[in-house]
Amino acid sequence: MTGRRGGRPLVPAYLSTGGVARPSRPHLERLSVLTRAGAPAPAGLPAAQLALLDALEDGSLTVVEAAALLRLPVSAVRVLAGGLIDRELATARAPIPSAARFDPDLLKRVADGLRALKHA
Repeated sequence: MTGRRGGRPLVPAYLSTGGVARPSRPHLERLSVLTRAGAPAPAGLPAAQLALLDALEDGSLTVVEAAALLRLPVSAVRVLAGGLIDRELATARAPIPSAARFDPDLLKRVADGLRALKHA
């Protein structure tokens, strides 16, 4: 199947999810980290879910990374991932929160210490 201008696939996203519009796991965010569980893929798994499992074979991906890789909307990947999690074929964890801002004085002291070591 060829894509339209802009690289979008011709298959509507709702077909990849089997017509399901809402994920079974509403807590899945764009930056939730998906990881494949150790269980083998069962026979009869829909092609889009199988493609997502294959994408997770080499390691973890965020929902948005998986969407880009599969060329599907994030909403569709959330539905697919929710189905895999329900079947215990994948796991998801919340995104890592942003780190607190470093104290500028601490950074200055570290830089000064490194400069002192360099000149010693």
